Amino acid sequence: MAQASRHGGWPGRDCQDPFRGDFDMLQVVPVSRSVRLNGFATCLRLEAVYWRILERIAEANRCSVSAVLSYVDREVHLRQGGVRNFSGLIRVICVAWLLDPPSTH
Repeated sequence: MAQASRHGGWPGRDCQDPFRGDFDMLQVVPVSRSVRLNGFATCLRLEAVYWRILERIAEANRCSVSAVLSYVDREVHLRQGGVRNFSGLIRVICVAWLLDPPSTH
C-alpha cells in the first residue's frame, strides 16, 4: 500500500493509505442476485467484491456460487441452528477465506 500524504492522512504519524491507486469504487456497489439455497429461491444482496470472492471460492471447489451458498446455509443451520444475518455471515466467510486461504487455491 502506498504511503498516505500528510495532507489526507492521520495526523502526527505515517500511515498506510487503504486505497490502492487503481481502487475501483464499483466494488462497493450492492448487487442483488436471485439464488437457490437448498431448493428455496431467495434474493441475496452483497457488494460486488463479495460476489467476486464467492466466484473464486466456487471455482476452487469446482462448483457454482449457488452450491457454495447452499452449503453455508445448510452448515450454519446444522452447526448453529441458523443465523439472523446471512449476508453478514457470507461477508465474513469471504474475508476469512482470503485471510486464511486453503492450500488448494
